[in-house]
Amino acid sequence: MRNELLKLLSRNARYTAEQLADMLAVTPAEVEAEIKALEHEGIICGYKAVIDWDSVDATSVSAIIEIKVVPKADLGFEEVAEKIAAYKEVESVYLMSGGYDLNAVVRGKTLKDVAQFVAKELAAMDSVTSTATHFVLRRYKELDVCLFDSEKDDRGNYLI
Repeated sequence: MRNELLKLLSRNARYTAEQLADMLAVTPAEVEAEIKALEHEGIICGYKAVIDWDSVDATSVSAIIEIKVVPKADLGFEEVAEKIAAYKEVESVYLMSGGYDLNAVVRGKTLKDVAQFVAKELAAMDSVTSTATHFVLRRYKELDVCLFDSEKDDRGNYLI
């Protein structure tokens, strides 16, 4: 039941215990007990609404920042990742394999705000050797939720 419950909650955290119980063929009390256990174990870390910020707030931008770092002895990437995660502008931080070490998703009011944050805060950290900033132009899917609308993007209609 545990994995199935987690999948359902990740799709929609607003399901009631009764709805979840029906989908899992268990009792609502069993669902509530399992959710409480998952929260206590730190498996469920929180609940969050997925918001299409483009529909609400035209005055913000997001960027994906590739960050290369030199990890410190005995700390690995943890120390720099925790420092980056502590900034209010940072929505997510991931340890990556491949061409760079950390990936941070950053939100700011303007392109300039994000660029200044990267230059003054992220790139200035001792362990950071380089950054590459990629601005998000449009979100199509966020945390397994589709953000499609009927409005089409013209860029797909032209050949270069």
